[in-house]
Amino acid sequence: MIQLHYGNLYILRQATACRQAGVFNCMARSLKKGPYVDEKLMKKVTNRKPQAGSIKTWARASSIAPEFVGYTFGVHNGKSFEEVFVTEDMVGHRLGEFSQTTKFIRHGGKMQKEIEQQKKEAEIATAQAAKATTATAKK
Repeated sequence: MIQLHYGNLYILRQATACRQAGVFNCMARSLKKGPYVDEKLMKKVTNRKPQAGSIKTWARASSIAPEFVGYTFGVHNGKSFEEVFVTEDMVGHRLGEFSQTTKFIRHGGKMQKEIEQQKKEAEIATAQAAKATTATAKK
């Protein structure tokens, strides 16, 4: 049997509870280490002007530093580079949070198709009614 100190057990339990709740980045990075900022990315930002175009990067895990404000980054989402313009509100977040890797289309099924068909018919009916009222108003 594995022997765990009570403090370690508490942290492990807290992390498990966070995962079950759907919060995956519950535990923050150590204050001693500081935020993770990719060194190559920081070097590119210091050597470039904000208007010089986008900076392509694969470093989705890099935190957004205050020096990044005003720059446009091309963040790779697995297929292409998504343009992300950094504002003051984004400081402290990760670059990957603003470049979605999956595309939500819709939940399908027979019921969903019926609902969409009813909405489409309702839109057509309202358009025809509006057209009829403008035609009578012109006469």
